[in-house]
Amino acid sequence: MKEIQQEIHVFSTRDLAWKAAGKAVENCIVNLQDTQEEIRMIFAAAPSQTGMLDYLAASSNIKWEKIVAMHMDEYIGLPIGATQFFSKYLKENLFSKVPFKEVHLIQTQGKLELEIKKYSNLLEKAPIDIVCLGIGENGHIAFNDPPVANFKDPALIKEVLLDQACRTQQVHDGCFESLDEVPKKALTLTIPALMSGDNLFCVVLGENKSESVKNTLTGPLSEACPATILRTHPRCKFYFDAAAVSKLPQAPLNTN
Repeated sequence: MKEIQQEIHVFSTRDLAWKAAGKAVENCIVNLQDTQEEIRMIFAAAPSQTGMLDYLAASSNIKWEKIVAMHMDEYIGLPIGATQFFSKYLKENLFSKVPFKEVHLIQTQGKLELEIKKYSNLLEKAPIDIVCLGIGENGHIAFNDPPVANFKDPALIKEVLLDQACRTQQVHDGCFESLDEVPKKALTLTIPALMSGDNLFCVVLGENKSESVKNTLTGPLSEACPATILRTHPRCKFYFDAAAVSKLPQAPLNTN
């Protein structure tokens, strides 16, 4: 796998990082909507994405009626109506605010093998234009934690066990009050599914992510830090706040 020079943007605050990422995604969508009848997007659901999603929801330039929305992971085992479902987060922060052409939510309440088949077919239907993602404290992308990450995964979506670092992050993020409440399993899009996107926009914020950011950008290309694979993508743009890059030796701030 060949590494590619990455486009990295660092800002003094998370709000500036969110705004810059939102503008970049908006510009990408606007460029595509002039020539395509349909734009296919995959969204992450995490606190690191909220300000960017707010920016997109407020945009008057995006033709949402052209956009087919998917998301990248979902917990297994939460009770019906639980506030922590990623589908609920995305509904509240974006999907209910603008008129998408289609929204496809990962459902984990029924037979998982049927959901995996359905979502795999959806992903294979046409190319993915845009992926909005983040990086976990353990270096995961989506729920591809180090123990289950596979750069050459034959699947597009699969059931996984979540490692303790990943589950602990959900408590750090304020999504759950204790580790015992965090589900142990999830469905996740695989690394090849995410990497198939033509344009990747990666937003990572906070000091808790600083070690995984350092490993992602400077460590060996390895499934021990799954996000290192992003260094091989030809159009992956990173948006960090200063805290997220605090363990890097040189990370000049964007001043615009």
